[in-house]
Amino acid sequence: MKNILIFGDSLTAGYGLPAAQAYPSLIQEMLRQQGYRDYKVLNGGLSGDTTAGGVHRIDRWLNEPIAIFILALGANDGLRGIPARETSQNLQQIIDKVRHKYPEVHIILSGMEIPDIVPGRYAAEFRKLFRELALQNSTLFIPFLLEGVAGNRHLNLPDGVHPNAQGQKLLAQHTWQKLKELLEVI
Repeated sequence: MKNILIFGDSLTAGYGLPAAQAYPSLIQEMLRQQGYRDYKVLNGGLSGDTTAGGVHRIDRWLNEPIAIFILALGANDGLRGIPARETSQNLQQIIDKVRHKYPEVHIILSGMEIPDIVPGRYAAEFRKLFRELALQNSTLFIPFLLEGVAGNRHLNLPDGVHPNAQGQKLLAQHTWQKLKELLEVI
């Protein structure tokens, strides 16, 4: 059995929903349906987590071998206005820790964005940091995990921030597109 660790925040944890409706569980089902029965998806989502928290939290997830690592952290950094450079450094540290422990690991980076209505250059810098990290680390890249979900009240819980069950299906689709691309070449 090969492990796929999806490491993220409340989006990954499936905040407000049963675990079976969170996108990591949906990915597990997609793998099964497509005949990839030797993969097990681990949900490393923790609501409220930032990239700084992820740097400290990743170590306990590295006790089990990881074949594929999907990094989906950063949304809370953006919401809190943490400097893009700091977010980038934290994500790089997480990638480095995973690669140090498992040099053969395949990595997919999930990009995050914050609305352009945020004043100044922060939204653009934040968006850019994920693209730069993906290039620097030669990872597969999901440009925006919440594409089509963010801001759509029909795809979010009443809080307007966390995807509902339908929204989680879109997160699963965005992730599955890159994961399937990877599975076809490894």
